[in-house]
Order: sequence, then structure tokens, then C-alpha cells
Amino acid sequence: MKKRSITLIIGLMSIALLGVMAMQYYFIRESFKQKSKLFDEAVKASLTAVANKIERIEIYEFARQQERENQEKFRQDQERLQKNEQILALQVKYQDSIKLLQRLAFSHTQRFNEMETRLNQQYPTVLISNNFYETYIRRKEYNHLVRITLEQGYTSEMTIGEFARVYAIREVKEVKAKDDSARYVIPIFGPNSAITATFEIRTLPPPVDLRVLSQIDVLEKKLNKLRNQKLIGAETLFDSLKIMGGKQSAIMEDVAIGMQLSKRPLEQRIDKTQAVDLLINELDQRGINSSFVMQVRNSENSPLVFQAIFNYKDEKIKETDTPPMIYKARLFQSDEGKSPGELRVYFPNKGSVIASTMGYWLLPILALLALLIGCFAYTLSIIFRQKKISEMKTDFINNMTHEFKTPVATIMIASESLKDPEISADERRVSKLANIIYDENVRLGSHIERVLNIARLEKENLKIERTNVQINNLANAVLESMKLQLEKAEGTLNIHLDAEHDLVIGDELHLSNVMYNLVDNAIKYSKERPEITFKTFNRGKNIVIAVSDKGIGMTKDQAEKIFDQFYRIPTGNIHNVKGFGLGLSYVNDIIKRLNGKITVKSEKDKGTQFEVTLPLKHASQEVA
Repeated sequence: MKKRSITLIIGLMSIALLGVMAMQYYFIRESFKQKSKLFDEAVKASLTAVANKIERIEIYEFARQQERENQEKFRQDQERLQKNEQILALQVKYQDSIKLLQRLAFSHTQRFNEMETRLNQQYPTVLISNNFYETYIRRKEYNHLVRITLEQGYTSEMTIGEFARVYAIREVKEVKAKDDSARYVIPIFGPNSAITATFEIRTLPPPVDLRVLSQIDVLEKKLNKLRNQKLIGAETLFDSLKIMGGKQSAIMEDVAIGMQLSKRPLEQRIDKTQAVDLLINELDQRGINSSFVMQVRNSENSPLVFQAIFNYKDEKIKETDTPPMIYKARLFQSDEGKSPGELRVYFPNKGSVIASTMGYWLLPILALLALLIGCFAYTLSIIFRQKKISEMKTDFINNMTHEFKTPVATIMIASESLKDPEISADERRVSKLANIIYDENVRLGSHIERVLNIARLEKENLKIERTNVQINNLANAVLESMKLQLEKAEGTLNIHLDAEHDLVIGDELHLSNVMYNLVDNAIKYSKERPEITFKTFNRGKNIVIAVSDKGIGMTKDQAEKIFDQFYRIPTGNIHNVKGFGLGLSYVNDIIKRLNGKITVKSEKDKGTQFEVTLPLKHASQEVA
């Protein structure tokens, strides 16, 4: 992608992002202003309500004071009224009770008369006393003394008729009656007999309820006693009512007179604690929960009458350089003349309170904005990364062209030389040219194989063999093949194959390429005569292959990039370092595919050490 196109895309995306940010800022600012207006209106309404309540409370308290002063005057009249009302209530109560008891007594007597009438209609009966019944009839041993005779006499209609008479032929000690029931003897006469000894007894309830009559007597005595008492000042009931009605009017007159309260100092007319509680309640009803400072002054610039600070749930009051907005309301506006005071309040944390009410939709907006910025940054990083990769690939193609062109040109020159009869007749020169052609052909094939391996790695179709590999033996073979290259560079190689366990599961070809690349890089990036150390040793259940040199080294930033494709460390004035920047990328990929890892330690101008860690065979099986 061209630099101009990238610049255009970044510019357009920046304009779009700035536009979104500007719109969101405008929306948030307008919403904050709207919330601030609603907040101001709620506070002003609360202050007005508090000022009105303070004034009403003053009037109410004055009315209560006047009422307390009149209560003592009412007390005596009320006591007298209560006493008369109690007497009247008792009279009514006694009369109602007497009437109820009389109805009960009448009902009882009526029921008795009905029962007696039915009994007399069925049988001839003789009423006997309860003493006679207890003495002669109830005691069986004296029943034989009872006699019933028929006698003639006058009836209630003054006619002559027959009556049965019950008596005892001999007197015995009398037994007192145990109740007041009515008992009747039903005589049973034989044929032509005026005297009988057989009879039946029928018992009826008492003719009258003596208990009810006794209660009636007691209540009548109490009622007569109350009637004898004089209702002192009976006319005062209306007088008292009249006085009470007059006092209500007087209270209203007192309230009117109470305008004189305005002459009192303002601090005596307002209860500080009560005023703060009223304001808290009014603000809470309107959804305002925040710390505030309340002040009361006589006028605009007069000294404070008092000040109260309310901290909402331990909320700290913020101190700012900008003076806060002060809300005001006049106090006692019904006073004659100018209002004597002013109620003020301000909220040091007003901004944070309004912002907290916007949090439910402000947070999603900020999150969306952060997401857009993140996407923008990620897109830019992708663009720059692709640009960098594109530049690296361009360098790679140029380098690859040079690397391929050199052996091809050498082969062409050697081939043309072989066509010369003079040269072709010299066997020594022919052999030398043939070796040159062979070496350059091998070199060209190596380059091609390296590029193809990287292509296969990217397409994930590089075939990896899984066989047993002896690392020490493989290292000896690779290092032996590189002796000529080291001798040509006049370098030294220190070999320490100290790993006692070196059997791993891997691909022998690719592992040999890994070792070759590491040693080849150590040779390339040495300053003059390479001094290389190759080690193998065991660490836990792993084998470590360490390749170190005392070459040009690299910075920490360079060490983080060396495993990227096409990346090559700048070598300054050293021009003998050739390659495609693919070797270490290939090494890193192969080692990862074999469940290993590769690390690098390096210091600038002091050298570099690569460590390849591979799991031993038994460890690989345990992991599998």
C-alpha cells in the first residue's frame, strides 16, 4: 500500500473519530446543562417550601403558646362539666339498667303464669310451701303423715266449689326451704273417696326472680340518691361552649397580633436543627442527595446569622477555586414591611452529583468511545504492520534476487570458460571450474530449499517426521559438515556435548537445519574470527542445545524481533552477512512444532547465546 493511500485512510478515519467524539461531547454537555437546570429548579422549589414551612411553624408555635395560656382557664369549667356529665350519664345508665331488669322480671313472671295455667288445666293442684315439702314430702319416712281432703268453699267468682286441702296429721320438726321454687301437689282420689294418701309432686320455677328484684331495688335507691344531688351550674354547659368558641376566635386574633413577632431577632425565630431537617427532607423528596452548606442572613451582605454544613453519607465537601452557585429564598415574607431574612444554600459537589445521575448512560457512551478509539488504534497498528511487512518482503525479494543472481552468474561464467578449448584442455582448470559450478549449484539449491520450507510452514503443509533422534550424534554430524566453513572464516568451535540423555522424538532433517542455522548465524555475525561454543546438557526432563558466540550481539529491541519473518539485524559496516531473514523464523517454527522452545540472551558488542529446549522421549510420551 502506498504511503499516500495510508495517509489518506488515516486522515479520513481521524476525521470520522474526531466527529464522533465532538458529537458525543456536545450531547454530554447539553445533557449536563439540562440536568443542571432541573437540579436548580428542584433546589429553588425546596428552598421556597422550607421558607414557607418555617413561617407556618412560627405561627403554629405561637398559637400553641396562646392555647397553653388558656388551658388553665378552661380546666375548672371542664371539670364541672365533666362532673355534671358523669351524674347525667350515671342516671341514664341506672334507668336503662332498671328498665332492662324490669323487663326480665316481667318475662319471668309471665312464663311462670303460663306454666301454672297449663298445669292447672291438666290436673287439680294444691300449692304447698317449700318448708312443708322439705319436712313431710321430701323425707320419705314422713310421707305417711300427709293427708289430702276435699272441702267446700267459695271460689274467686264467689261461688261454692270443692277444694283439695293438704296437711299433716302430726307435727314434726320443720325443715327450712332450700329454694324458692313453686311446688304443687296433684292428688289422686279413689272412687267415692274424699281422702287419699297418693299424690304426685310437680315443681315449677319461682313465681318471681328475687335476684332481679333485689338488683332493681338497689338501682332505684342509687337513682333516688343521684336525683337528690343538685346539678350545680347546669347552665354552664352552654356557657362553657360559648367560651370555647370565643377562645378559637381569640386565637385567630392572637395570630394577627402575632405580627409583632417580626420585631424579634431573626436567630430567635428560626430553629437551626429544624431548618436543616426540613431542607434535607425537601431535597430528598426531589431526588437530591448531596452534601450542602446552609446559611441564614438578614440581608445580602450582612453577617451570618448561622451556618450549617450537612455531609451526606460521609461525602467529603470539595473545595474549588470557582465560587459555587448560591440558591436563595426570602424568609417571613408575610411580615409587614421588608422581609427580615434570607435563606441560602449551595452545593460544593454539585458537578459530581449531576454526573452521578448521568452515569447510567454516560458509562456506555464512554465505553463505546473507548471501543472506537481502540478499533482505530488497532487498525492503525495493522496498517503499519502490513506496511512494514510489505517493505520487508520487498527487501526480501531484492535480497533473494541478488542471492540467486550471484551463483547463476558464477555458473554462467564457469560454463563459458569450459567452452574455451585452451581451458578445456587443462584438466586441473576444468576440475576447478567444475567444483565451482557444483558449489554454486549447491548454494543455489540451498537458497531455494530454504524459501520453499518457509512457504510450506506458512501454508501449514510442511511434513514433520516423528522419529527417534540422538541429539549428540546429529550435532557431531552437523558440526563436522561445517568445519570447512569455520576454517574459511578462521574461526574456532568449542564443542561440549554433556547431555547424558539425548534421545528425542523429532525430524532429523529439520533438527539438523536448526543447528546449521544457529551455527551459521554465529559465524555470520562475528566481528573477525568467530569464537563459537556448542553445548548440549540436560535440564529436568529436557535436553538443551546452546549455541553462543562473541559477535556483534544485539539490543533488547532487536532480540524481540529476530524470530519475525524477513527481519534482519542491521550490521553496520559489515557487508559479508547475507541471507533472507528467514532462518530464525524457520528455527522458531520447527522447535514449536516439536513441543520445544527457543530463547535468546544477547548484549550489544559482547555476543549472543541461543538456547533450544526439547523434551526427551520419555517426557514427550508422558505429555502425550
